[in-house]
Amino acid sequence: MTTGGSDDFRASFFEECDELLEAMHDGLGLMQDGAGDGETVHVIFRAVHSIKGGAGAFGLDALVSFAHQLETVLERLRSGKIEATPDLLTLFQQCGDYLSDLVTAARADAAVDPGPADALGRRLDAASGPDCDTSEAVSQAADDFVPLALDLDALEDPQESDADDPMSSGIGHHITFTAEPELFSSGNEPALLFRALATLGPTRVGADVSDVPPLSLLDPTMSHLSWEIELDGDCPADIVLDVFDFVSDCASVEIAPLEHIAAPPDRSTVPASDDIAPAAGADAAAPAEGQPPNSETVGWGHEPARAALPEPAVAPPQLSARIAAPQTIRVDFERVDKLINLVGELVIKEAMLSQAVGKLTLNTGNEVLQELDGLKQLAGEIQEGVMAIRAQPIKPLFQRMGRTIREAAAMTNKRVRLVMKGEAAEVDKTVLERLVDPLTHMVRNAVDHGLEDTETRMAAGKPAEGSVTLSAAHRSGRVVIEISDDGGGINRDKVRQLAEKKGLIAPDAPLISSDIDALLFMPGFSSKDEVSELSGRGVGLDVVRSEITALGGRMSIQSELGVGTVFSISLPLTLAVLEGMVVNVAGQTMVVPITAIQETLQPASARIHTIGPGTKVLSIRETLMPVADLGAHFGFREPPEELDDHVLLVIETDTDRRCALIVDALQDQRQVVIKSLETNYSQIDGISAATILGDGRIALIVDPEGVAGGVSPVPATLVAPANPDIVEGDSLVTA
Repeated sequence: MTTGGSDDFRASFFEECDELLEAMHDGLGLMQDGAGDGETVHVIFRAVHSIKGGAGAFGLDALVSFAHQLETVLERLRSGKIEATPDLLTLFQQCGDYLSDLVTAARADAAVDPGPADALGRRLDAASGPDCDTSEAVSQAADDFVPLALDLDALEDPQESDADDPMSSGIGHHITFTAEPELFSSGNEPALLFRALATLGPTRVGADVSDVPPLSLLDPTMSHLSWEIELDGDCPADIVLDVFDFVSDCASVEIAPLEHIAAPPDRSTVPASDDIAPAAGADAAAPAEGQPPNSETVGWGHEPARAALPEPAVAPPQLSARIAAPQTIRVDFERVDKLINLVGELVIKEAMLSQAVGKLTLNTGNEVLQELDGLKQLAGEIQEGVMAIRAQPIKPLFQRMGRTIREAAAMTNKRVRLVMKGEAAEVDKTVLERLVDPLTHMVRNAVDHGLEDTETRMAAGKPAEGSVTLSAAHRSGRVVIEISDDGGGINRDKVRQLAEKKGLIAPDAPLISSDIDALLFMPGFSSKDEVSELSGRGVGLDVVRSEITALGGRMSIQSELGVGTVFSISLPLTLAVLEGMVVNVAGQTMVVPITAIQETLQPASARIHTIGPGTKVLSIRETLMPVADLGAHFGFREPPEELDDHVLLVIETDTDRRCALIVDALQDQRQVVIKSLETNYSQIDGISAATILGDGRIALIVDPEGVAGGVSPVPATLVAPANPDIVEGDSLVTA
C-alpha cells in the first residue's frame, strides 16, 4: 500500500474518532443528568472500544492502553458489577477528556504527558472493584491490538472443553459478513469481531476470496473479502447482531437459521480461482489432524478458493437482518469552499445576464424572460444548497465547552452543571472555528465571575450546584448564542466604582445600566482583585467583543442582581453571502449591510443641525447622533452643504455606536457574494469586503463599525431640543 493511501486511512480514522468522541460525550452527559440507561452505557463502551481498535491498527500504544483500561471499567458497569455513582460519572468525564487529549496528540504526532494517565488509571482501578485489576490487563492492551494478517486459525473457541465433540445440533445461525472499504480505513479488524462472536458459542469461519483480483489489478483502497460464519447454539439473532453493531456503518451482515444450510461439501472439491494458484494438493485444504471441527477457519491466502461453506438458503423474513451503511460522504473542506466560490460566480453571471436582457425591448411573457426567471430561481436554490453543505451543527462546540467548565469548576472549587439547548442549530464552519476562543473566555467568566461559591449560594436559598446554560437558535437569518448562568448577576455599583478607580470613566459621568454593562468590554477592565489562572489580568471580554465583531456579530448583556446574567451573541449564518442595501455615493456603487441599518430618512423631514465648522448632527426622537457623508469619508468628494437631494441611513454598530450616513440614492436590497479584500488586495479602513454586481462592476461593502469609529461623537453636554425651532444660530441649546 502506498504511503499516501496509509495517510488517507489515518486521516479517516481520526475523523471517525471525532464522531466517536462526540457520541461518548453525549452518553456521559445523559448519564450525568440521570437520563442514561443500559443502552447509553453500551454506546459509550462501543465508542471507546472502536477508538481502541483503530488506534491499535496504527500502533498508537498510549491511546490503546488508556482506552483499554477505561473500556474495562465500562464493561463492569455495563454488566452490573459496579454502580454508576456520581463520583464514577465524574471520573468517566475526566477520562473522556484525557482520551480526547490522546486523540489530539496522536493526530499531530505529538507527545502527551503520561501523568494524567497514571493518576486516572489508579482511580479506574479503585472504581472497578476489588475483584478486578485493570492495570494488569492494560499492560497487554497494545499487543492485543496489533493489526492481524487476517490469519483466522487463532479463532479457536475459548469456551471449548472437548475438541472431539462434533457440533451437529443444527441449532444456530449462518452469518454472511461483508466488509466495506471504510471498515479497514477506520482501523477495525474482522478477526476481533469473530473472536467476540466465538464467545456466544462454537463457530466456524470461512473467508470468501473469490473476488480478490490478481495482484497487478488489486486496488488497495477497495475491499474484496467477505466471510461465511456458522454459529452453533440457541443465541438470539439480536444478540448476534450486537457483536457487529459498532461497525454497522462500514459493513453489512446477513443472518439466517443454521438448519436451512445444507451440509458443507468436501473442501477438496471446491474449484480454485483462476487468478490464484491452487493448493498443493487435496489434503492441503483438510484440517490438521486433531484440529477441533468447531474452529475451522480459512485465512487470506490459506486457500485460493471460495470458503467451503455453501451459500445460505433464503431465510424467513422475520429472521433476516441487514445493517445498511448510512448514505454519507466525506469531502475535503477546500473542495467545498471552491464549489461555493464557483456558485457565487454563477450567481454573479446570472445577475449580469438579467441586466443585459433588461436592456432589450422584450414583451412581457417572452420566452427568454420566462427561462431567465427559471435560471434565477435555479441559481438561488443551488446557492442555498451549497451553503447548507458548509453548515455544521454547533453541538461539538458546546461539548468542547463542557470540558472548559469542568476545569474552571475544579480551579474555583465550585459545583457546576452544563445545560445545552438548541445544539442542533447549524452555523457556517468558518464561524464555528472562530467561535472557540470567544466562547471559552465567556464560559470561564460565567464560572469564575458569575457563579457564587457553594456557601453563598446555599445562604441565598439556591441549589449548591450552579448551572451554566449554552443555547443556540436561528432568528431572522442569524444565529443567536446565549451564555447564561444562575449566579449573582452584575453588581453595577461595584463595576462603576472599579471603572472610576481605574480612570476609565469620570466620577460624575451620567451612565444608565446598559452603559455600565458596556464597561465590562473596555480594555484593561477586571472585577478581580487577584490574578488567577482564570482571570484578573484585564484581558477577556474586550478581546471577545473584538473577535465577535470581526465575524460580523454583536453582543449584548442582560443581568439581574441575585438572579444571573445572560450574554447574547448574534452572528451571521455564513461569511460567504451578505444581505445588503445597494446605494449610490458620488457616482460609486456601495453596499451597506442590512443588519446595521435601523431606518432610512429624507433629510427634509429630519432635523439636521450644525454644531461647529462643518459638523452636523441629527436630532431624532430626543436623541442626537453624528452625521457622516460616505462620499467624503472615502475621499470621493467634499461634504455636501445641501442634503435635500440625499438620503440618510441611520445605522447602529455592534458596539452600539449610532450615526447617520449620507448617500445619494438607494438602489435595492439584495444578497451579494462576499469577496475578501485582504486575500485579493489589502485591508482598507471602513471597508470590510467587496462584491461583483450584475453589470460586472466591483462594489465595496461598507464596514459600519469602521465608518462610525471615524466620526466625531456628539458631546455629552448637548441635548436634543424639545422644539425643532429652538435653535441659537448654528448651535444646539445646551442643558
